[in-house]
Amino acid sequence: MMPVTSTHRLRNFLGLSFAALLVATVSCGGEKSASDTPAAGAPAGGAPAGASATTAAAGEKMYQQRCMSCHQADGNGTPGVYPPLAGSEYATSANAGVPIRIAIYGLQGPIEVKGAQFNSLMPAYGLGIVMSDADVAAVLTYIRSSWGNKASAVTANDVHEVREETEGHTGAMSAELLKPLMRN
Repeated sequence: MMPVTSTHRLRNFLGLSFAALLVATVSCGGEKSASDTPAAGAPAGGAPAGASATTAAAGEKMYQQRCMSCHQADGNGTPGVYPPLAGSEYATSANAGVPIRIAIYGLQGPIEVKGAQFNSLMPAYGLGIVMSDADVAAVLTYIRSSWGNKASAVTANDVHEVREETEGHTGAMSAELLKPLMRN
């Protein structure tokens, strides 16, 4: 596989607003990922069963690096621009494949979250920007267990299965594609 360079990312974002490009560039991070952190055995205080303290901490760090600029430290998003993750029916879906797809492929187009309308772009973090299955699982586990969210943990195996199921999918996810999965 050919390495993704800044030039490739820039080409992928042509046609987007300058603000979306800036957010994507700033959000790319580049620090250690969950897969770089050794496993710990003790569960975290607020983490769902099966999530280790290290996974929760790694997920929080990744959230701060890649998600917080849009979704804010409190998970409430930016009104009218970026949807909240706190209490989000998409982030906390019983079908963990919903937020996994969003993290891997990004999200574009109109979406209603907690009764409010949004129409912006979230960059794909699972493609182009290197994020392992463990990275995606850690950040989603953090999101699904923070700000009052009480959804199940996400495992690297869950992410791997969704990658296999969606192999060949191109482009960002949309509410249209995700809504049928919310019923599962």
